[in-house]
Amino acid sequence: MHQPPNPPTVYSLSTGLSSALASFIVKAQKESIEKKGRFTVALSGGSLPKQLKGLINNPGVRWDKWQVFYADERVVPLDHPDSNHHLCETELFQHVPIPHANIHTLDPAFLDDLEELSDAYEKELIREFAQKDSARFPVFDLILLGIGSDGHTCSLFPGHELLAEEDRWPPPRRITLTYPVLNHAARVAFVATGEGKADVLSAILDHPEEGLPASRVRPVYPGQLYWFVDDNASAKLQYPKSSFSA
Repeated sequence: MHQPPNPPTVYSLSTGLSSALASFIVKAQKESIEKKGRFTVALSGGSLPKQLKGLINNPGVRWDKWQVFYADERVVPLDHPDSNHHLCETELFQHVPIPHANIHTLDPAFLDDLEELSDAYEKELIREFAQKDSARFPVFDLILLGIGSDGHTCSLFPGHELLAEEDRWPPPRRITLTYPVLNHAARVAFVATGEGKADVLSAILDHPEEGLPASRVRPVYPGQLYWFVDDNASAKLQYPKSSFSA
């Protein structure tokens, strides 16, 4: 008999969100490396990369053990201002000693062919996961996500056909991880800050029956779902909050 998903854990912080998030990530990294010798992470763009500054000059981070993928990516050159990779590179990776080969970007050779681009990234995922894990879908140790004011996450927007995607890893028309991958992760952590996220955060956590894309991220048991938010973002939230301890 299948266990239901674990309920979300919400950490609302008045200050120090970046350092709390860094402590959480380092702990997840330590557990993953002890278990299997590597730490597989998927990152999104938006305001998330700025919140990862607590990892810079952090002695607990073992960058050589990280394998980084992107939860979603715009189909633009890697150095384009709209590229999530460019954003993560600017905010984080250029400041830390992560091996270049450990960052898995889209292949810019296929920018003119979305089908080929998606197939190539799926093969990159298979290379990293299929030989090491027996699961049907990649099982990330940690996926870090943001949310839009409409409740979208990754490139999964309200009403979009990708919300029903059950098979393809990145779907053919968009470079984004879909629910089968998001919901097989060991840990998913959302990060949301500012009063502009207060209404949508309440809709996602207090009214999941509304089916906003972010509320459909519920990792299968024993996966864990976390929210790191500031007090402005959680101002209208009825869902119970937990206190964070490093």
